[in-house]
Amino acid sequence: MAEIVNLRRARKQKARTEAGKQAEQNRIAFGRSKAERNLTEAERAKAERHIEGHRLSRDDAPEKA
Repeated sequence: MAEIVNLRRARKQKARTEAGKQAEQNRIAFGRSKAERNLTEAERAKAERHIEGHRLSRDDAPEKA
């Protein structure tokens, strides 16, 4: 004989599984600590300053004619 399946329970279990997958993706995307966010921001700012410091022509310097 076939196994009897309660459709309501099956739907709820499927919804829980999908919600769990979505939660895992959100934890990966947004679940960083404040220290990690600050570190990433500091690294980005340092890289930006480094690139800006090596720029050949600057907007604030007077151009030679």
